[in-house]
This record gives sequence, C-alpha cells and structure tokens, in this order.
Amino acid sequence: MMSSCADIRPYDRIDAAWMTAVLRHAGIDATVNRVTAQPVGTGQIGDSVRFRIEYAKAPEIAPSSLVGKFPSSNPESRAHAMRRANYLREVRFYQHLASSARIQTPRCWLADVDETTHDFVLLMEDLAPAEQGDQLTGVSLDQARSVLVQAAKLHASHWGDDSLDDLSWVSNSKASPSDGTSEQRIVSLWEGFKSRYRSWLRPDWIVVGDQIAPNFYHLVRLHDGPRCLAHCDFRPDNMMFASERGGKPVTVLDWQSYAYGLGATDVAYFLAGALPSSTRRRAEQDLLSLYHRTLIEEGVHDYDMDLLRRQYGRGGYLLFMTAAAAAMTVGRTSRGDRMFLQMLGAAAEHLLEHDACKL
Repeated sequence: MMSSCADIRPYDRIDAAWMTAVLRHAGIDATVNRVTAQPVGTGQIGDSVRFRIEYAKAPEIAPSSLVGKFPSSNPESRAHAMRRANYLREVRFYQHLASSARIQTPRCWLADVDETTHDFVLLMEDLAPAEQGDQLTGVSLDQARSVLVQAAKLHASHWGDDSLDDLSWVSNSKASPSDGTSEQRIVSLWEGFKSRYRSWLRPDWIVVGDQIAPNFYHLVRLHDGPRCLAHCDFRPDNMMFASERGGKPVTVLDWQSYAYGLGATDVAYFLAGALPSSTRRRAEQDLLSLYHRTLIEEGVHDYDMDLLRRQYGRGGYLLFMTAAAAAMTVGRTSRGDRMFLQMLGAAAEHLLEHDACKL
C-alpha cells in the first residue's frame, strides 16, 4: 500500500501511469494502457468513482476495474468532512484497523491522506455485481440477519480494547481532539432542522428531538458496559449486498465515523432505519438474539441480554441526530431530504416504542 502523500490527486487526473504505479506497488506486474472513470454511488461527504482499466500487459489476477473514493466536490460537504476529520479517519481505518476488525470490508489497494489539506484517495476492489444498499428502500430480513452477524464480528474484534483510547483518529477515544461541536451547536442544528422541515415533521418527532438535542453528548459518553469498535453510520447506503448476479452477501463501507463506543448503538441505528417498523417489531427479539449469540461465538462473555436491550432501546438517538445534523451541514439534495427525514422519523418511532427518553 502506498504511504506517501506525494501523488494524491483528484480522480479526473488519474491516468494510466498513476494506476500502473499503484498496481505494481501492490505486487501486480502490469502496465496500464488506459483508464476511464465514471462516478458511482450516492455518498453525502465523499465522491466515489469506478475506474475501468485496460492493460498493455497484465497477469490474470489484475483487476479489470477498481472503485476510488475522494473528497466531496461539494464545498459545503467537504468542509464538514474536514472539520470532523472524516477523510483522515477513513484512511486510518484501512491502514491500521481493517485487518483486525473481522467484518467484511473491500480489499484496499491504496489508502493515503494529506493531513494538512485532507486531500485523500482510497482505491478499493470493485464489489460488483453486488449492489449498494438504499436507505429509502431498506433491506430484507435475510439481509438484516447477515448485517447483524457482521456487526457482532466487528464489535467483538476490539471488545473492551482500551488501546483504542490512545488513537487520536478514533472518535470518542481519550486521545481524540474535540471537533469543536458543542451541545449548543447540536441544539442550534436541531432548531434549524425544525425550521426548514417543520411541515414534514410529526409532533411526536419534534418532542423526541427537543429531548435528545440538549442531551446528545451525555448519550455519546454514556458507557454503561464495555466499549468496542463501532461503525456509527451503520445503514444500507454504506453497505454492498449480493445481487441476483452474485457478489458477497454483505460488505461494509464508509469508515468515516467509527468510534470507541457501544455496539448496541450500531444495531439500533441499522434496525430502526433499515426495516419497516412493523417488520422490525415482529423480528426484533430474534434479531437481537442472533447478534448476542454471534458476540458469544466471537469470544465476548461479559455482556448479558438485559444490558443489550437497554442500550439498544436508546441507541436510536444517534440515527436521529445524525439525520438532523447532516441535513444542515452537507450539500442539500432532493434524495438527501427524503433520506434524512426517513432516518429521523424511523429513529423517533424506535425511541418512542422503547420509551427511551426516560432511559
């Protein structure tokens, strides 16, 4: 993997010579003849591009395509990502944590970042014919089961691992600097969200937000049980699922927000937002049991179901406030509006069902 910041460049400047150097550094003795780029995905704070590669010479194992990730072309989204160190955090994941995280992630061919400018490039395997999930469409129960198994593997990989507290680029670690977002700022973002979207908001959603916003960082810091490596934006848009044409069952992407926190928050974030509420209610206990059972199989033995249920019950707070804050800080799009409202409404319903405001 390249480690120098000397040749980080935007996707429209990636050429055959650059791709040849990357592949040769990765051990592929190939000469690239031509590279073509096509934007893919629906990322909010990063741009993804598929590169089709034509070779002058190459072994059979040389990839015919790769997917790259780059800073957002939207200035507002890029500024938000830089302020929160999202780009740096994702590169550091692939450089230092992906190999131990146990969860299914794409093979990374190149991960590099300039810590001064936050310019970065990630070059990863093309997971097609797997297809990106869609927050607005949701997932099937079978897909949800596969995701929870992956979640348990991730959480078990660094369960109670206080060495994460020494890493400044892991959110919520003791070494991580503040991103400058105060509780007052969270309240301000929530008030702005209410003003912009009021005609779409149910009164009970507003009640939930009014209770969560001033207590958000209290909830983030509430560690009533072992912490672990948690994804913290665990939703279908950040996953690839097998299609009818093939692909791995589920692969998890977008490692820009991970933290040393509570795994049950990932579980609530995903189930509340990715399943219709009626389906979630019907399958919830079986899904939680699957997650807990997989934790045990992965070596976790200090976590009981009662604590899981309690943490899961309030875990939707992060989905709720992520939707509200992101809607006010990234570039606005029609799909983004629909997605953030879906996330917020689903989280509010989950929190109300579990009487989480009392918790």
